[in-house]
Amino acid sequence: MNEFTGGRHILPRPDTRRPLTTAVDIHDQVTAFSPIGPVPPPEGAPNVVIVLVDDLGFGTSSAFGGPCEMPAAERLADNGLRYTRFHVTALCSPTRQALLTGRNHHSVGMGGTTEMTTAAPGYNGFRPRSAATMAQILQGNGYSTAAFGKWHQTPPREISAVGPFDRWPTGEGFDTFYGFMGAEMNHWYPLLYQGTTPVEPDRRPEDGYHLSEDLVDHAIDWVRTQRTLTPGRPFFTYLALGAAHAPLHIGPEWQEKYRGKFDHGWDRQRELTLVRQKELGVVPAETELAKWAEGVPHWDELTDNQRRLSARFMETFAGFTEHADVQVGRFLDALEELGELDNTVVLYVLGDNGASGEGGIEGTIVEHRLGHGVVDDPDEMIGHLDEIGGPRSYPIAPAGWALALNTPYQWTKQVASHFGGTRDGMILHWPRGIAERGGLRHQFSHVIDVLPTILDCVGVPAPFSVDGVPQQPIEGTSMQPTLADPRAPEHRRTQYFEMCGNRGIYHEGWMAVTRHGIPWEMVSEGHRRFTDDVWELYDLTTDWSQANDLAAAHPEKLRGLQDLFLIEAAKYQVFPLDDRVTERENPVMAGRVDLLGDRTSVTYRAGMRRFTEETTPNVKNRSHSITADVELPDTGTAGVIIAQGGRFGGWTLYFVEGRPAYAYNYFGMNVYCVRGGEPVAPGRHEIRLEFGYDGGGLGKGGTVTLLVDGEKQAGARVEQTIPYYFSFDETLGVGVDLGTPVTDEYPVLDNEFTGTIHTVRIDLGALSAESSEFDGGLHRRVMGAQ
Repeated sequence: MNEFTGGRHILPRPDTRRPLTTAVDIHDQVTAFSPIGPVPPPEGAPNVVIVLVDDLGFGTSSAFGGPCEMPAAERLADNGLRYTRFHVTALCSPTRQALLTGRNHHSVGMGGTTEMTTAAPGYNGFRPRSAATMAQILQGNGYSTAAFGKWHQTPPREISAVGPFDRWPTGEGFDTFYGFMGAEMNHWYPLLYQGTTPVEPDRRPEDGYHLSEDLVDHAIDWVRTQRTLTPGRPFFTYLALGAAHAPLHIGPEWQEKYRGKFDHGWDRQRELTLVRQKELGVVPAETELAKWAEGVPHWDELTDNQRRLSARFMETFAGFTEHADVQVGRFLDALEELGELDNTVVLYVLGDNGASGEGGIEGTIVEHRLGHGVVDDPDEMIGHLDEIGGPRSYPIAPAGWALALNTPYQWTKQVASHFGGTRDGMILHWPRGIAERGGLRHQFSHVIDVLPTILDCVGVPAPFSVDGVPQQPIEGTSMQPTLADPRAPEHRRTQYFEMCGNRGIYHEGWMAVTRHGIPWEMVSEGHRRFTDDVWELYDLTTDWSQANDLAAAHPEKLRGLQDLFLIEAAKYQVFPLDDRVTERENPVMAGRVDLLGDRTSVTYRAGMRRFTEETTPNVKNRSHSITADVELPDTGTAGVIIAQGGRFGGWTLYFVEGRPAYAYNYFGMNVYCVRGGEPVAPGRHEIRLEFGYDGGGLGKGGTVTLLVDGEKQAGARVEQTIPYYFSFDETLGVGVDLGTPVTDEYPVLDNEFTGTIHTVRIDLGALSAESSEFDGGLHRRVMGAQ
């Protein structure tokens, strides 16, 4: 049973030849048959746990000198190793793909997020089968595998009830998955998947529900069950929490802990964090604060209301982050209770990119507004101060805090040229494999190095073939020598960086970088050519934080590194560089397959739900109609016929007090309603909503007409519409409005239609040329904010 034909280089384990049958009667069989057993893991192989938290920066966690208390991270770091020069890709989907494959993100088609994919090889969003995931490799070597939390690696058009499912977690090597598929999720009212089946939590915020707790509850239940049923089999758990990505959702008791602790502002916080980082040794004593980002105000330049709001945003972020880490601590406690913690390789990656600057200068209580260029007025937001973090908010913090949370580095998430976007803390904890406690490791490393490191710790080779497909080389280099030796030679001599045109190249202590865009820029000033980008040069052997640009002093060194970037970029499918953001939302302009294509009519039936925006007709910026064939009960017709989006943007066709109604929610700022005048009699009826779009560009208004059996019941105006997307996390449903409600005229979740729905049809009108135009940059953060 312990034989492994192919020497673990061919996965899954090839079938072995079975002894021939030598008798008709089992009693006459001479040669004994061997039972088919499970794939044997390597002798003494440790368990593997990878914890990945979202949108943190190097200077966020208390384990790396930051202001957010993270006791679980400190616990692991004090009993393991801190890696101080660990790098990611500057956005989440690319980092996750690189982490699980050990290849650079462009090499595996993830040059941007899944929503930004094009037809270019480095950007198509499809992991090649020649780059097997860590889960596939460990699963093929006898591990139980499970993923919990955020995925964000499946093409959006494949996130539906019909799949295909080979790019879902359970198709990429995980036996079990519980979590969400996209960029972000409402932590109070999440829409989740168990495997490939849509599920919703059975508790609500008023019952004490929170997504981070739910994810860890499922992870603990799974590992306990795995240890009970298969104690001889090691496990791989991938725990990818949604925190601290927007929306910043957390209870007031976690905010209260930080009340007043950020009143000193982000400039002072950078100074305090740097002092603490030097005390911990995670940066050298001579480290300087990198320069402040141009265009972001200093704390003393803000108004009183801006300072109050900004402090509350940061209190919320800190509470959200600490709460997530405490849940990680519960998972570690469960491992310790099972006697497994010491024999588990735990990698705690403190961010898939730097802290997010997409909150802009002011921050917002509804993230989707900023993505569409709608900037909240601080003097209006102050009236909602106590809602921040709660179920009626969808907040993201101002860019000033992102800069502080990335201390001591420049810039933020998206900016792959500077360490504020790419350098995050990483902790490796494995008591049975690491003798040192509380050690520091300063070798330059990258997220692609995680896979080969895990394979070395586990004791399995990189496979030559997986599922019959020859494997492309793993581009990461194992960090295992550093586990025992803090002076081990640097295993990574060269590494390129690229995201949305922001570029960098590291080589043997030097780094050349060029920033192409600004994450919080609302409207770009014309097209900026890549040849016009200004390159900077840093000697990282003397300048830890990229504080002193040496480009003018060493032009030949800079030129050599620029040439090296071209070589590396060509090798790893980075070209052609693509800084488009707005255009890439449109599948046709991006060059990817559009699931609905040219269809202008789609008919739904009762019970259909959980359709993402890439799997539904796009009713934005065009006239359209919604026609429902329904049967009304004898009394009390109420509830939702069809709805898309939720409290922070969307539309719904529903009944209230026996009358048909339609509501259009413009970012939670205005909810335009139209209602029928009289209750509709019981029986079968056609309820129709006609939306006549004004035209003249994107996000314009329209005229709404509500009809019953062809007769007009009411009409109204919608003065503004949402041009690009309703929600990253909410969906379209028939017969119910899941998640948050589009309108408060019906309750949260308990809003199912009381009658019978036969069909609901959406018909799209012609799309005018002016409505199909893009705005040259306004939509920049819609895709980048993920």
